[in-house]
Amino acid sequence: MAYQPIENYGIIGDMHTSALVGTNGSIDWYCFPHFDSPSVFAAILDDNKGGRFKIAPTCEGITYKQFYWPETNVLVTRFLSPDGVAEIVDYMPVGAAARKFGCHKLVRRVNVLRGAMPYRIECQPAFNYARDEHKTEISSGGASFNSRSLSLGLSTRIPLKLRGNGVTADFRLQEGQRAVFVLKQIESGAAPGTLLSEEEAEEQFRMTVEYWRRWISQCTYKGRWRETVHRSALVLKLLTYEATGAIVAAPTCSLPEGVGGERNWDYRYTWIRDAAFTIYGLMRIGFTESAAQFMHWLEARCHELNPDGSLQIMYGIDGRHELTEETLDHLEGYKGSRPVRIGNGAYNQLQLDIYGELMDSVYLYNKYGSPISYDLWTHLRRLINWVCDNWQKKDEGIWEVRGGQQHFVYSRLMCWVAVDRGLRLADKRSFPADRDRWLKVRDKIYEEIMARGWNSKRQAFVQHYGSESLDASNLMMPLVFFLSPADPRMLKTLDATNQSPEKGGLVSNSLVYRYNAEQTPDGLAGEEGTFNICTFWLVEALTRAGRGDPKKLEQARLMFEQMLGYANHLGLYAEETGRSGEALGNFPQAFTHLALISSAFNLDKALGKRD
Repeated sequence: MAYQPIENYGIIGDMHTSALVGTNGSIDWYCFPHFDSPSVFAAILDDNKGGRFKIAPTCEGITYKQFYWPETNVLVTRFLSPDGVAEIVDYMPVGAAARKFGCHKLVRRVNVLRGAMPYRIECQPAFNYARDEHKTEISSGGASFNSRSLSLGLSTRIPLKLRGNGVTADFRLQEGQRAVFVLKQIESGAAPGTLLSEEEAEEQFRMTVEYWRRWISQCTYKGRWRETVHRSALVLKLLTYEATGAIVAAPTCSLPEGVGGERNWDYRYTWIRDAAFTIYGLMRIGFTESAAQFMHWLEARCHELNPDGSLQIMYGIDGRHELTEETLDHLEGYKGSRPVRIGNGAYNQLQLDIYGELMDSVYLYNKYGSPISYDLWTHLRRLINWVCDNWQKKDEGIWEVRGGQQHFVYSRLMCWVAVDRGLRLADKRSFPADRDRWLKVRDKIYEEIMARGWNSKRQAFVQHYGSESLDASNLMMPLVFFLSPADPRMLKTLDATNQSPEKGGLVSNSLVYRYNAEQTPDGLAGEEGTFNICTFWLVEALTRAGRGDPKKLEQARLMFEQMLGYANHLGLYAEETGRSGEALGNFPQAFTHLALISSAFNLDKALGKRD
């Protein structure tokens, strides 16, 4: 089998882990039992060794379609051929279905809707990123796969046979017939488990559908692009670790930002940076409970400050601090993109912007959610004082560059946000605070950004002090109320950014690069695509500037709707979009879907009821 395009996948999950399902019926990525556990299927990172769970018709002339059961995270892969129409319904039980019928399992229901269809199943686990051997045992109820650290059972009424360390079977279904396959954890050496009856299986499916529909019904967004916003919200819920409320940046690791290159990272963790966007995005469209869950996770991290009073930039979904990076040299990587990395060495980088994003999220939650506690305030006060002591340092910045520290303008901007939100919060709640010091530091940061972050030659804010290169992160200035959207310097920065890379800008056919990698050494080789979140930031900046300039508002709408065309067939986005419109980087990316929700909300509000 050849590697599938990244955009050919859909995702299912149960808020503990997830799986990527290709349009060809193959599950090529699945970690168990958690998002950041070692993989069981990882064919997306090594087509030969990674392991997969494929169910697909064997007849000729197949065409494929894939869609979500309306308003759910239940995925349907449909096969159309001259012989008939069939489909696979993939999901993981959640809510009441998980409680009644058992949780943490992967269900694949194969149906034939018209005619007859021959199928083949291939289930070939490769435990612990294909590092652990396992034994396979066939029984009348399916098969069991036993490795040293994990045992899984595959339950089915279809007779299976051994194939290497996996199992396979050929079977044929007539119209109206169904086959069910359930993969779940078992005790070592145990039988694969008993399948549910037809009635029980149908009830489990219906209860799972009802859970997702009940959850999305809380959404208060009624504006344009409603289905797109709903899909983004459902993706974010799917990427939430139910036990702690943390949201993983993406469910995958080492999908390349450039095919064949080394920009391959593990995103199965939770970044402090995502906090403000998460809180803002979820609360804006009515998901206050989900926002509160994530806020509790954030508060727990504030109780675990480093000895000097600082925070890490990211943590494990369970709150763990060490995310040691290692390379898996035995895997070839997606289409040969090496190295394959697990863990993330950036966890101990200095990235000063995270304090602004944290304080902005707390400020928003206190304003739109529930008032924060005094105990949390004491930790936040210590954090803000740390920022006052350290804001002038160089750091690695928002993009986690590995080419050396700089005085990044965005890092300075978010230090200003940290102190500003601290002052606002202290005044709103009458909390004790070091107001005089904070006011002086806030004003000093502001004046330094205006003096050193602005490049008079480029007539724009630049990436770092002394640079002549642009950075899309500076589009956040009006979004965090540092500058008016109509400030002449902001408008000039917008105009400069909105030029093509050949003219010194960052925009190519409405898609935005985070910076010019050729002009800005970042310590990494190879090219990368446009950053999807940056495109949505530009939409928001244009939307806000458009309040006084209808042309900019129309431009924002056109750019937003063009960007919707770069989602995959299910409305999902990876981190980046390549030169040919292909998905690049880890997939799907929560940050991008958060930015989509925010830009849709604000653009719809700015457009009003003109349509």
